[in-house]
Amino acid sequence: MAVRAVYLLRSAHPRFGGRSYVGFTVDPERRLRQHNAGRRRGGAWRTSGRGPWEMELYVYGFPSDVAALRFEWAWQHPAASRRLPDVTPRRPRERPIAFALRLLPRLLRAPPWRRLPLRLRWLRPPPHPALEPAPPRHVVVERGRFHARRPRPRRPAGTRPEALDTPPTEATPPPPLPCDLCGEPCKDEATPPLRCPRPLCPLAAHPPCLARLFLRPEPRELLPVGGACPRCHAHLLWGDLIRHHLGDPAPSAEEEAEPEDHAQAHWTDQLLCPGGAEPGTGSAPPPGFNCFN
Repeated sequence: MAVRAVYLLRSAHPRFGGRSYVGFTVDPERRLRQHNAGRRRGGAWRTSGRGPWEMELYVYGFPSDVAALRFEWAWQHPAASRRLPDVTPRRPRERPIAFALRLLPRLLRAPPWRRLPLRLRWLRPPPHPALEPAPPRHVVVERGRFHARRPRPRRPAGTRPEALDTPPTEATPPPPLPCDLCGEPCKDEATPPLRCPRPLCPLAAHPPCLARLFLRPEPRELLPVGGACPRCHAHLLWGDLIRHHLGDPAPSAEEEAEPEDHAQAHWTDQLLCPGGAEPGTGSAPPPGFNCFN
């Protein structure tokens, strides 16, 4: 699973103290090394010669490159973004890093990102500056430096991948699980049922059925944030359910990630791009709408 992160850098140079830089990456640790190595080693022009740079934090969990790049652009250009109409410009003597931290919680609360299953990871040592207003309750706040990447499994030397395959068995496949909400069997192999991440919970539900249940208090929204499990009644975040569904119950922004094809769309792009309606409005964006503001 790709790690799409929008990060905030702080200059540790005495002469450039308080300078900041916002960028997008799929590997925060590698990108920080590039910034500190200079422009000729892959760093940006704005950060070259103004380091060393330290990564203050990064936001990840975006469902697509488009969602992350829009977030990055609005953070870089708050005066031109339509998502931040009420934000006051940078105050006199306000450091760029302080201004960037003042913008962050407002971006997290602005459409189209306020309902996404985002995570914020602080990399600087505590105490951390307070974010006002506070991020949405479903945004998970993490702390700590980069962790070691998970090692990839390796096959023994001299063996072929097909040699490790187990011979197929002719056991009778189990019957499809019934949906706990509609009662119909989950027959679609392309979309298996959603399961509760709690180990002892037997929940199995069609994704549309569970989404409709979670959206009952918010009938005008298209993307659920979370809700109570119909079996164990634990509060579940929709993003955690999808990650568990995709086989990644404990997402980590430190895993090795490769850039994905930008032309590959995600189903939630319908909520984020001008081709569809704005969440909760029921109408299409106005003519001339720019995807990046």
